[in-house]
Amino acid sequence: MQVAQATVLLDSMLEGFASRSTHNDLENTFFSEDFEELKEAGFLKIAIPKELGGLGYNLAKVCAEQRKLAYHAPATALAINMHIYWTGIAADLYKMGDKSMQWLLEEAAKGEVFAAGHGERGNDLPVLYSTAKAERVSGGYTFSGHKMFGSLTPVWTYMGFHGMDTSNPESPKVIHAFLPRDSQNYQIKETWDALGMRATRSDDTLLNGTFVPDKYIVRVLPADFAGADMFIVSLFAWALINFANVYAACAQRGFDLAIENANKKTSIALGGKTMAYNPMVQHTVADMALELESLIPHLDSVANDWSNGVDYGGLWPSKIVACKYHAVESAKKVMNLALDVIGGAGSARGNEFERLYRDVAMGGIHPANSLLTHEILGKTHLGLLGQMPRWG
Repeated sequence: MQVAQATVLLDSMLEGFASRSTHNDLENTFFSEDFEELKEAGFLKIAIPKELGGLGYNLAKVCAEQRKLAYHAPATALAINMHIYWTGIAADLYKMGDKSMQWLLEEAAKGEVFAAGHGERGNDLPVLYSTAKAERVSGGYTFSGHKMFGSLTPVWTYMGFHGMDTSNPESPKVIHAFLPRDSQNYQIKETWDALGMRATRSDDTLLNGTFVPDKYIVRVLPADFAGADMFIVSLFAWALINFANVYAACAQRGFDLAIENANKKTSIALGGKTMAYNPMVQHTVADMALELESLIPHLDSVANDWSNGVDYGGLWPSKIVACKYHAVESAKKVMNLALDVIGGAGSARGNEFERLYRDVAMGGIHPANSLLTHEILGKTHLGLLGQMPRWG
């Protein structure tokens, strides 16, 4: 007999998250109540090894939990992932004998909250380049630049980010660092008023010669794909595969809402029977089901392979970005088809489906976007990844 996996996501919690999602979206407010419940339940420690005070979940188990959370509250799951993926990266490195980020696991186990500050205007190769300036000084680095899409802005105590040290133009370095909240010379700018995923409160952070000491510098790497060490590949795995599961959950919820609607809405042309009896509705539902039938196994397969240490070598980056791209494109298709079934009612503000539709629309701007995904896959399979020119 298969034993069900333990979870910290109780049904009563999930129902509460779902009940607050529409309000948080309409009012553009942070998911404060959800956050406190998740923190109290230990969800923020889900990826931390047990011996360091966490639950010890691997990527595959975390993805399953994130999909469950996102089904009820997508913005909550998306923003929480910014913290969880840092702990997941650190945990993977720790398990491989690399203790360079053990401090992060220990701090997270104490209740510290980690966010991500990688978003930058004009940087079409996220993490591997930076428009922010990093300058080496005594005891650490100073950083100057404009960071965007900083989910968890109201609650983070450390922000993980990066900047470029171009002091040697022939060998630029990307500096990966963590900014403590009590640091000087930075400013949080409340800019977040977006199409979807509004409850994430992903505001901007302005770095103005902000000093970060060496103890919070976790990597100094070559720019471009030459700097894609295990830290970077793990970052993409934990961030993007969980992003994928968030959008897959939105698609599943949209599908379920369409089914519910089709079984309730009656048709005068069908003599009062529900729209479920309309052959074209049945065909549309089948198309949605086909998308989900291919999507969910794909996500589970990639997450399980990562968790089990399957060695795909240089194919891992392409597998990771393909997974996220597949999820977003499938979710968009499912939501468009679901809107055909639900009809005009699904477009009303305050309707759950309308919120989900906008949330899914945000998926394409998350790294890796369509352009970068196709570049990585095409160049990987042609043996050209990391070679110039990038475009054209």
